[in-house]
Amino acid sequence: MVPPSARSALLAAALGLGARRPLPRGRPAPLLLAPAARPRSGAAGGGVLRHLLLKLRATGPLTVAEYMREALTNPGQGYYTRRGGVGQDFVTAPEVSQVLGELIGIWYVSEWMAAGRPGAFQLVELGPGTGALTDDVLRVFKQLASLLSKCDVSIHLVEVSPKLSETQAQMLTGGKVQSNSEDEAAYMKGISKTGIPIYWYRGIQDVPQGYSFYLAHEFLDALPIHKFQRTEKGWREVLVDIDPEAPDQLRFVLSPSSTPATENFIQPEETRDHVEVCPEAGVLIQRLACRIEKDGGAALIADYGHDGTKTDTFRGFRNHKLHDVLVAPGTADLTADVDFSYLRKMAQGKIATLGPIKQREFLKNMGVDLRMQVLLQNSPDSATREQLLHSYDMLMNPEKMGDRFNFFALLPHRRLTHPHKEHDLHSKSPLPPVAGFGELLLK
Repeated sequence: MVPPSARSALLAAALGLGARRPLPRGRPAPLLLAPAARPRSGAAGGGVLRHLLLKLRATGPLTVAEYMREALTNPGQGYYTRRGGVGQDFVTAPEVSQVLGELIGIWYVSEWMAAGRPGAFQLVELGPGTGALTDDVLRVFKQLASLLSKCDVSIHLVEVSPKLSETQAQMLTGGKVQSNSEDEAAYMKGISKTGIPIYWYRGIQDVPQGYSFYLAHEFLDALPIHKFQRTEKGWREVLVDIDPEAPDQLRFVLSPSSTPATENFIQPEETRDHVEVCPEAGVLIQRLACRIEKDGGAALIADYGHDGTKTDTFRGFRNHKLHDVLVAPGTADLTADVDFSYLRKMAQGKIATLGPIKQREFLKNMGVDLRMQVLLQNSPDSATREQLLHSYDMLMNPEKMGDRFNFFALLPHRRLTHPHKEHDLHSKSPLPPVAGFGELLLK
């Protein structure tokens, strides 16, 4: 384990720096989830809207999950596959400040030290955006090169967007990458500007097994969700259908009877009247749990979210403004808050879970104030200092990102127990907490 003194020294050193099942037949009941009036023309939706209208006329209403999948990742016109609008329609924390990525880099090095400094580790980021977060993490790895000198470090990026993978390659390698043949797991590879090998994959199942650290920053909130509404006749799934009064527009409806998703995803003890479930997030957590249990490592998840308390969080963003989720699909980012209580259940006790903890608390525990002091002291002018203070406010202000983002960790159970406990029966010293988490919320 890493004693507090070692973690402080570490921080000080770094500071230098598939086919769907058919839905039940019957007339769906209309459901208006967003009261705002929509434009009377859906032509702006382009190819995705035309594709969806044809599909709806042929097969009937779609689940919200199917709708999100088409709008975001349709091979030809999906939002992420075609545009990938980071910075244009929304801004993520790594674009706000370098400090976030630097402290996350320190978190991984701290956990690597706590595990006994294995001879190799993979850093696997899911949905790397522009690559800014990985770039900041790599800066920390370079600053701590003497510490990591005997460790074989590699970067593995899971990215479905061709446009974003090009952006990431430019940022991380200067564009010096090569494409792999289709029979290889990684579709692209290169060497970072700091000399670390980087590989790109289309799915986490393609990433090699081995001791790994996983990072998912604003990734789970874009995975497709199913939405459910409690009614007098029981739970009904929220679907997307054509608006009969405007045949080029979409609307929400309720399934006329129970659907397979309703039967599989609603828990008997559920008390809310409206529920959102993300099965893909559940599958991902199960995969991570199996990998971490078998190979070791850890996962850090940072996202909008709640602990099983919120209801309707499905929303769209376009040009940094809220956007009606049913208008012009494929031109806006669609997102829903992550239900961390669901992720905890999906871990099934195979690994330990910590959090969720608010971003401002996590960053405070990681030494964000000390890091900001160093940056401010080294700022060449007042404009730079003003920008640093603005970014700090964005990250830490409870009304901005401070309370809206949560951090959640997955760790092997052995990380939270003394490795030689049987030989140290008289020791009552508590284990040092996992970096960033002031309290061990093991559930």
